Amino acid sequence: MLSRRHLLQMSGGLALCAATPAFAGDAVSEDWSGDVEILRQAWQTMHPGLYRYSSPDEITARLNGLSAAWKAPASFRDRFLALTRVTASVRCGHTYPSPYNGGAAVRDRLYLGRELVPFRYVWIDGQMVVTADQSGEEAFPRGTRVTAINGVPAPDILARLIPLARADGHNDAKRISLMEVRGDDEFETPDIHLPLVLPGLVDRAAFTLADGPVVMATLLTLAERQAGAPSATQPSGDANPWTLDKGADGIARLTMPGWALYNSTFDWQTWLGGVMDDLTGDGARGLIVDLRGNEGGEDCGNVILSRLVTRDFALSRNQRFVRYRSAPQALHPYLDTWDRSFLDWGGQAVPDADRPGFYRLTRYDDGEVATRIRPTGRRFAGPVAVLCDASNSSATFGFAQSVQESRTATLVGTSTGGNRRGINGGAFCFLRLPASRIEVDLPLIASFPETPQPDAGIAPDLLVPTTVADIAAGTDPQMAAATAHILSA
Repeated sequence: MLSRRHLLQMSGGLALCAATPAFAGDAVSEDWSGDVEILRQAWQTMHPGLYRYSSPDEITARLNGLSAAWKAPASFRDRFLALTRVTASVRCGHTYPSPYNGGAAVRDRLYLGRELVPFRYVWIDGQMVVTADQSGEEAFPRGTRVTAINGVPAPDILARLIPLARADGHNDAKRISLMEVRGDDEFETPDIHLPLVLPGLVDRAAFTLADGPVVMATLLTLAERQAGAPSATQPSGDANPWTLDKGADGIARLTMPGWALYNSTFDWQTWLGGVMDDLTGDGARGLIVDLRGNEGGEDCGNVILSRLVTRDFALSRNQRFVRYRSAPQALHPYLDTWDRSFLDWGGQAVPDADRPGFYRLTRYDDGEVATRIRPTGRRFAGPVAVLCDASNSSATFGFAQSVQESRTATLVGTSTGGNRRGINGGAFCFLRLPASRIEVDLPLIASFPETPQPDAGIAPDLLVPTTVADIAAGTDPQMAAATAHILSA
């Protein structure tokens, strides 16, 4: 079991002077410290959650360390690793160098060849537990426990990865979830970071299994990993990324692996509203909404809530703040976003005496109508269960919070990601650093609760973890528990 003390010891390794392995690839001799100064100015003037969990002196020291690291000759991946340690130390689930927004030039320097483990897996008690074998050699059956790679114990590998994961506050369940390869992401987080922290992942590797044998297996390329993905990870066009199954037991099961529909023309609001309206007419005995693996995206859950509430329901009572009214002109050339109005909030950002250094944001994107869920369409009065896990950290975190507060559904599974102390998001800029060509996601709006809250995600109403035996047998304990709950209602 990976101990809390072990995690804290590894977190102490955030200092940039800590030893890191050398990697393949051309050495970078250019001075990139100018990029660090751009990052510093953007964070200090625009990042609303920069000092939630760190002091100004701590942030300054980390950026100074990064500046020094980016002056010294090193490989691109050494420098990327140094940056990732700093962004992760902000403890914000939306602050990181994103492979999605960084472009091919950056991705090509991160993925150097055949160095990805040949299976999908989850972490259970500090061990990698295989969920799908991609080796082509039947070397890793479902439920196989990998206890070491190239002789490095799995708990030590996880401890090296934890400080690189983007997550809110001290919600380490989210960090562990991010370091799993589950097939629900186009660029799996550990596929980027594991080769950075584990020397020798080139072409083949030695995998020690729980029952003793060591298996030599060929590693995968990024293209092979993506070709083996179970489904499309980035919805596009008008394809429906969700599935609805109406079982013989009378329960409707709505599977929603993602709500990131920004590049999709699928009319999800009409479809989802129709699904919810039809539940009553079809005489459904209950509804299970499966959000496992879904980090968020659009506020799709509001359509579901509108068919469950009996009266107006106020969404999160969290107050929203920004750090600036107008973004510094000097940063404009480096800030990319889908809505340039984010660079100047104008009168929508109001100074707040209770929170010096912040502006209270009068919600730019919604107003009174969207801060409340109003009953819409045909209300479904049957029992509803929502399957949740640590991946739920943005819009899905907010939805989990709302269904629990409104008591319209039962949360089944494990604690969510996100943080009850508030998260950063809502609007974003993509900070494009010119020398390195790396992009860092920059959230612009911070939410803060009106009353003190724990530094944690949302705990489910029914805690149902997955065991190694469940994986080996191919059973789904969360779905089984939700089904039993509805049938007993």
